[in-house]
Amino acid sequence: MEKNLKLWLKFYVLALLLLLHSGSTEGQQAYLNNDQLECADKSKDNNVTRGFLCNGVQKSCKSYITFRAEAPHTSAVTIAYLLGAQPDLISSLRLNNLSSDVSSVPANSLVFVPLNCSCAGSYYQHNITYTIKDDTETYFTIANDTYQGLTTCQAMKAQNSIGILDLKVCDKLLVPLRCACPTLDQTKAGAKFLLTYIAYWGDFISSIAESFGVDEQSVLDANKLTEDLIFPFTPVLVPLAAEPTMILAPQASPSPPSPSHITSAPIRKSKSSYKWVFVGIGIAAGLILLFGLSGLLFFFYRRPSQKAEQEAATPSEPKPLSDSIDYSDDSWFVSIHEGRYAVESLTSYKFKDLEAATGNFSESNIIKGSVYRGQFQGDYAAIKVMKGDVSAAMNLLKKINHNNIIRLSGFCVHGGNTYLVYEHVEKGSLDDLLQSSKGQTSFTLSWKQRVQIAYDVADALNYLHNYMNPPYMHKNLNTSNILLDGNFRAKLANIGFARTVENDGDLQLTRHVVGTLGYMAPEYIESGVITPKLDVFAFGVVLLELLSGRKAAEKNAEGEELLSASIKGVLEGVDLREKLQNFIDHALGAEYPLHLAFSMAQLARNCVAYDLNARPSMAEVLIAATKIFSSSLDWCPSSEFQSQSSSSRLPTRIIGC
Repeated sequence: MEKNLKLWLKFYVLALLLLLHSGSTEGQQAYLNNDQLECADKSKDNNVTRGFLCNGVQKSCKSYITFRAEAPHTSAVTIAYLLGAQPDLISSLRLNNLSSDVSSVPANSLVFVPLNCSCAGSYYQHNITYTIKDDTETYFTIANDTYQGLTTCQAMKAQNSIGILDLKVCDKLLVPLRCACPTLDQTKAGAKFLLTYIAYWGDFISSIAESFGVDEQSVLDANKLTEDLIFPFTPVLVPLAAEPTMILAPQASPSPPSPSHITSAPIRKSKSSYKWVFVGIGIAAGLILLFGLSGLLFFFYRRPSQKAEQEAATPSEPKPLSDSIDYSDDSWFVSIHEGRYAVESLTSYKFKDLEAATGNFSESNIIKGSVYRGQFQGDYAAIKVMKGDVSAAMNLLKKINHNNIIRLSGFCVHGGNTYLVYEHVEKGSLDDLLQSSKGQTSFTLSWKQRVQIAYDVADALNYLHNYMNPPYMHKNLNTSNILLDGNFRAKLANIGFARTVENDGDLQLTRHVVGTLGYMAPEYIESGVITPKLDVFAFGVVLLELLSGRKAAEKNAEGEELLSASIKGVLEGVDLREKLQNFIDHALGAEYPLHLAFSMAQLARNCVAYDLNARPSMAEVLIAATKIFSSSLDWCPSSEFQSQSSSSRLPTRIIGC
């Protein structure tokens, strides 16, 4: 027994020495140094340049990156396009101090960008697509100039099949932006997010830590650094306990050289002593050794039957199922009707709580159809009762993170039904509000509210088409599925028909044609053809409804009249001004800019083109909608009314696709 104890003690001391030798500053990721500059040298290609290792608690998380505004990326919208982010999340971040998505950002200003970070193989990254615009662009210039060091040429070469000498204009490249999720130790220390901060001239670790109000050692550990040695235009991970706030802005040179002209000179190397680190290591090592020896002695000398005696003395009590569920475990699912729901991020409600919230699902709490209004601790929610397998909708909704798509917060499975708990939107559906203009109430949506709604819907669809992985199309867009919150901001709902986009947007066929009359594209009705252009067509119809206040399909003496067919006659022939004014919702009176209404009508006509190949992509639609929205913000109703009275013709330059 004594011989075995000595053997165990030797093994324990050896393991402890190895642990101490590895260093106390082993943190989240290894610092890049200047390795990204050796793009052409294959011997320099290593894990550090390929990305941050996927070693965190979560495989996907919210993270932040920094970007310095420079033409043409000088607004939340243009920066979001480049970085594959959401403009509203950038503009709503208090630290950015932006009044709207299209507000101008001063050149060289630091912009903080929230985005989703996910594991892609061995590395964390946020993937976006970049199209080469100039024949002088290379992997190196794209990584270091266009993206300011947020990726590396080595990572781009590794994840793109086009050779470095074969790049040409219009080639589409995958750009893996560097981001990461907190490790277990960082999470225990209170870190909820990791910020990828791109070091600048005059920055050093201590100043970065001071700027964000975090401990300097936590930044050193996060980057596996033992001294204050960093280079400009290289990523530094900063652990944050909350969304970024800055106590002191980092220093910056007024006229810095381009990132692609970085020299090998570091920004700063601190000569401060790290003696306290080694003192801490010594104390920690002593404590670990002391407790370890105590544990070993206890292990070898306790009676074998002691554990059994303790178990026998403590009666076991069954735990409630809800107490035994670990919602942070990605492998936990609840099944119903053969469906599998990944609900690690959702609240599991008890049916009795839903009954109490809705007054036993009383008629007075019916919002529409099978959707009820509920109240939980003073907060309202919308509760939708669904039958059958709704796992596809749940698994999609839990992955969505966009302000303009309705948020699923929880669920309940009871009596063969699934009850989905959504965020509550105060103003109801766009369809109801547009029809309230027809003499039912004195309320009408203003021009700016209508343009804002169009922009919100375009932004949400663009997110589904281009920023989800895999991409999705809504497939059931109509004004009944567009909900408005208290500020008349739009949120897409009813994602049940959503379908993945396969093979980079190739045609898909179905025999099961379902949808709402007036919104379905002709190729879908006639041949069952499914592409993302279905959503573009439906969005064009929504634009026409916003412009005219009319329904997508209305009955007349000759049968059904489709709104999508009527716009062609409005924008062709003579007397365009008069025809457009007659087409626009009379509830608006003269309170709208005629030239922007014409631009919106043209955009709508392009979206509802009979030939799907003639329709713009959702990204192009969003650009056009952004221009109209931005111009509408500067429009003054009273002056516009006077200009309409004196103007005799429509403008020749139209905003459109």
